[in-house]
Amino acid sequence: MKIWPGQPYPLGATYDGSGANFSVFSGLAQKILLCLFDDDGVETQVELPEVTAMVHHGYLAGVGPGQRYGYRVFGPYEPEKGCRCNPAKLMLDPYATAVEGEVLWGDPKVLPYVGDDLTPSSDDNAALVPKSIVTSPYFDWGHDRPPRTPWDRTIVYETHVKGFTVADGDIDESLRGSYAALAEPAAIGHLTGLGITAVELLPVHQFIHDGFLHDRGLRNYWGYNSIAYLAPHNDYASTGTRGEQVTEFKRMVKALHEAGIEVILDVVYNHTAEGNHMGPSLSHRGLDNFAYYRLNEEDKRFYVDYTGTGNSLNMRNPFVLQLIMDSLRYWVNDMHVDGFRFDLAATLARELHDVDRLSTFFDLVQQDPTLRQVKLIAEPWDVGEGGYQVGNFPPLWSEWNGKYRDTVRDYWRGEDQTLAEFAYRLTGSSDLYASEGRSPHASVNFVTAHDGFTLADLVSYNEKHNEANGDDNHDGTDDNRAWNCGAEGPTDDPAIAALRRRQQRNFIATLLLSQGVPMLLGGDEIGRTQGGNNNGYCQDSEISWYDWQLREANADLLEFTGAVAAIRTAHPVFRRPRFFQGRPLHGESIKDIGWFTPEGSEMSPEDWDDGVAKSIGVYLNGDAIGAVDQRGEPVTDDSFLLLFNAWEEPLDFTLPPAEWAATWTRIVDTATGQHADDGTVIKAGEGVAVEGRAFVLLQRAT
Repeated sequence: MKIWPGQPYPLGATYDGSGANFSVFSGLAQKILLCLFDDDGVETQVELPEVTAMVHHGYLAGVGPGQRYGYRVFGPYEPEKGCRCNPAKLMLDPYATAVEGEVLWGDPKVLPYVGDDLTPSSDDNAALVPKSIVTSPYFDWGHDRPPRTPWDRTIVYETHVKGFTVADGDIDESLRGSYAALAEPAAIGHLTGLGITAVELLPVHQFIHDGFLHDRGLRNYWGYNSIAYLAPHNDYASTGTRGEQVTEFKRMVKALHEAGIEVILDVVYNHTAEGNHMGPSLSHRGLDNFAYYRLNEEDKRFYVDYTGTGNSLNMRNPFVLQLIMDSLRYWVNDMHVDGFRFDLAATLARELHDVDRLSTFFDLVQQDPTLRQVKLIAEPWDVGEGGYQVGNFPPLWSEWNGKYRDTVRDYWRGEDQTLAEFAYRLTGSSDLYASEGRSPHASVNFVTAHDGFTLADLVSYNEKHNEANGDDNHDGTDDNRAWNCGAEGPTDDPAIAALRRRQQRNFIATLLLSQGVPMLLGGDEIGRTQGGNNNGYCQDSEISWYDWQLREANADLLEFTGAVAAIRTAHPVFRRPRFFQGRPLHGESIKDIGWFTPEGSEMSPEDWDDGVAKSIGVYLNGDAIGAVDQRGEPVTDDSFLLLFNAWEEPLDFTLPPAEWAATWTRIVDTATGQHADDGTVIKAGEGVAVEGRAFVLLQRAT
């Protein structure tokens, strides 16, 4: 087989209509064999003939989309020096745009070593590991355009490609659990009915199911175990895995865009699926372990681990940075996604040891003309020392606001000393984000996420129930920071069930009416439960899948969620572009925000210092939003009064004097589930009854 020198860039396998150029980085390799596999698994090897600046490359005519391939790397195997080359083991292309197959655990030939002393294994593992696939770059995007939804109009729905649709009876069975299913009218209709503007998908980069989970009969459901950063995970394809998954993913994006829904990917660039020093060599480790990973300086057999997964990518290496940046640009330019949520993003900022918010990675993103235009969301922590960095990311970024989650949970379970911090969280967390040009939209607010209890479980369980995970219920967090409304788990008591539904409405209303960007955990709107499992990472089963029968059983909760989301969308006062000033704006005589005691007087310093206070009224001035329209005119809206009561007992709120508003109407009441104007007019100075642990929203009438 004749192979030509080809080109060093772009990296990966690039099909041009006549053949494919293959290019792969390794600073350790003495030579690299390109291995092609036919439909029967027969392997043909050819050496990449050229090396340019540590990039090995060659061109093969006649090779086209669907071709299986991998690499065998000849170079030093000296674990004590950080070198792990072993040509007996087939390596995935780090730039593969599609992958076929998965690791077939249970056969010792999978591993690159023999015994705890890491003696190299000479057993060929090609039949036991996934293969890279050559793909076609051609796709008819038609008139596809990114929705580019402004942050202030964004409502994020965190969901899982498979779990969202795998049990949905309104979708053809052959499509369920796939990219194609997420593009079906039933799936998109559910999202648009809720007012969702962006889906945040749990990892879709090709990932590996861990060996220890295989031994337990489990699978890595969440997918935080990436191995190929340019490839859509093959298990979510309904049409095939020889490149068809790429086309199917693109069709999904195109369909969601047509519905006005953006696609945000949860990406895991902090570590790979190769694990610790005893893990498999599947790609990066066997190509250039020394370059790709942070190694222990005292003994390079071992890895620096800021992620709790066994390894951390080496962000100090230019080829690693290049891989990440090339991957991000590929997903934007070729796959048309609209943004990214970066898992354990603090790890990306570590250049030596400490988290450096101005690290090279963030500098690269800041200056990149493609990436600086998409949505960038950080999970602002990792498990290393100093890794909790909420509020410390650069201005271009938004962040998962973990303090919002904790404070809102504490408030609604009636904790003392929460009122002042609750006020910060409700108004966009200016204490975290007001400096350095950031806005309320830097705060991605959430009460629940994939990692933890669902909303229904949050109000139903005080203790986690993760027995099915195989770790004797020791995994997952021990503190759910919520109130289980009187019983542990399912209940037949109608009073307890009613309290739980009220608490769910409290959380949803608070989330959707807070300043910042709301993120709803998929399924919370229909009361999805995991039976108290708060760490479903390994539960590719009914525990984690959405039970769509709940859509009818909890239709009132679904309707309430959509209605409150519609209120947010319709009223810019709930999604201000700037933080409150606590003073009149645009010549108004009334402040942009007012804080009131239940007696109807403005909050004093003594009121804020009252450590047991659990109720407050919040006035949002629609005439002082702090934004202008395209003509430069001030944006105005109705004014609203938010009444929060976290006491267990009912409370009468006295409305503020007429200078704030003469009359009000009740729009939302979480005690009853009301989510529309009931026509009742309430005058300034009159009382409004708010049930225990309930929220009422009033809208200015005059």
